[in-house]
Amino acid sequence: MSVEIKVPTLGESITEAVVGKWHKKVGDQVAVDEPVAVLETDKVTIDVQAPESGTIEAITFTEGSKVKIGDVLAKLAPGAVAAKAAPAAAVVPPQAVQTSAVVASSSGPSITPVARNVAAATGVDPAKVQGSGANGRIMKDDVLKAAQAPASAPPANTLATPTGPRGEERVRMTPLRKRVAERLLQAQSTAAILTTFNEVDMSAVMGLRKQYNEKFEKKHGVKLGFMSFFVKATIEALKTFPAVNASIEGEEVVFHHFYDIGIAVSGSRGLVVPILRDADQKSMAELEKSIADFGGRAKNDKLTLPELQGGTFSITNGGIFGSMLSTPILNPPQTAILGMHNIVERPVVRDGQVVVRPIMYLALSYDHRLIDGREAVQFLVRIKDCIEDPERILLEI
Repeated sequence: MSVEIKVPTLGESITEAVVGKWHKKVGDQVAVDEPVAVLETDKVTIDVQAPESGTIEAITFTEGSKVKIGDVLAKLAPGAVAAKAAPAAAVVPPQAVQTSAVVASSSGPSITPVARNVAAATGVDPAKVQGSGANGRIMKDDVLKAAQAPASAPPANTLATPTGPRGEERVRMTPLRKRVAERLLQAQSTAAILTTFNEVDMSAVMGLRKQYNEKFEKKHGVKLGFMSFFVKATIEALKTFPAVNASIEGEEVVFHHFYDIGIAVSGSRGLVVPILRDADQKSMAELEKSIADFGGRAKNDKLTLPELQGGTFSITNGGIFGSMLSTPILNPPQTAILGMHNIVERPVVRDGQVVVRPIMYLALSYDHRLIDGREAVQFLVRIKDCIEDPERILLEI
């Protein structure tokens, strides 16, 4: 008797997902608890595992199809390895095909939405990628391998010209991108967002990193980065200005007496914001380890839903992408977010002399319904003071 592989519970408030990738096809053997498919939600990706060992008999939803909790994704013949089923035996309902987010161009191979996003981000031409999915469909891993492969040198004095006819392609928006769009609109329409800016001289922090990074890494097994300094400085500023760590719920202001700091990291499907719980109780080494762990797992879609929920304040670092200055958007119901940017050597005046210093521009976006401009400016100045004089963090002054 066949065993049904169903869509599992996806997490609080999540009722549907999109089939992002099939690891197996009809006729493949699977072991118990082996991942057979990946589901994409608006927050995380989830591996669906085989409940028993056996052979895949049928797949009922194609990649890109929308599914709900309890839907039957596939059927499994348990026990001893069954005779390999012909691909024609797969049961694919018409509605599954109609809701597929994969669009095949007449001039190129079919490609999953996730793979297409990765291709756009890395500059890989999908037409030159060998797909490993069903019927040669291009998967995310195929694009990543192509991006890592050494590129052949172009002939000298030649310019690349577009080939093929003009055309269009419609691809269904991914759940994560839809959710990001909804949250951005929510923030814009429900909060009175203003942004204040300042600049910070990174000389002192960079000097500390240069002096202690080798010993720090040898002792703790992780490099000493900038983010841990900014997390510590942010916490000191939040303690001084508790309204920035608060949230608005209806007609009430909720002041949080804990510091759960969201750190924006780049994942395979875009930016996600895992939460550093009780960040004020963590050492610099613990912060760096947690941030590195978040970044590594975000790239492999391994962050869990609880790690992305909550948070009282967020930090985003556009500098890693080369951003000089930007206005970050609030992450509701939080009332403020700090934006870091790239570090550039700039001429500044110190003691009447023009000198060159490594300068970073900082941006604080805040909800003016709760936070006054004076508080926002002073909050950012407090962070600036802690970064330019890191001893303040240790001494809490």
